[in-house]
Amino acid sequence: MSVTEIEGEDWRKRDLTGELYVDVRFHDVDLGQVVSRGASFDGCTFDDVDLNGADLADTAFTGCRFRRSSMFSTTFTRCKLTGSVFERCRISGLRVDGGTWDYVAMRGADLRKSTFEGVSLREADLAGARFDGATLRGVDLLGATLHEATFTKADLRGSNLVSFDPRVLMLKGAVVDPEQAAVLAENLGLRVESR
Repeated sequence: MSVTEIEGEDWRKRDLTGELYVDVRFHDVDLGQVVSRGASFDGCTFDDVDLNGADLADTAFTGCRFRRSSMFSTTFTRCKLTGSVFERCRISGLRVDGGTWDYVAMRGADLRKSTFEGVSLREADLAGARFDGATLRGVDLLGATLHEATFTKADLRGSNLVSFDPRVLMLKGAVVDPEQAAVLAENLGLRVESR
């Protein structure tokens, strides 16, 4: 299997709608402010890639690897990132609206003040990730690895918190709804009963 390499190119503001990339290594490529509707990246690697301000919708990044890439004000709408890995990426103001991010690995990622809404993050590896001040509304975190992740002042309303162990997670000031509060209490070993 051969891997195509695209290196040092300026694709800023390019429209990638409908394009297909398989086993492509993007190295030091400027993808800032690109637009994508329905593009597909399968088994691709993004090394030192600028995705700042990219507007990605209905786009698939399956089994991809993002290393040392930057994502400032990047938007993913209804995207599929199943099995993708993020390593030492610079992320700020990330917005994820809908889509499937199951089995994603974002160990130690700094996701403070990012927004995830209506996203599936089942079985995701989020160990050590920082979600302080982030919004995670209606997010499915079932089976996610959360060891040493922090959620200080995060908005978690409507998310599946079954995998949350409040004894080891930093949740100070986090916002939850009454149903989630009962789940967290049960995870502490308490029995929640109505009168």
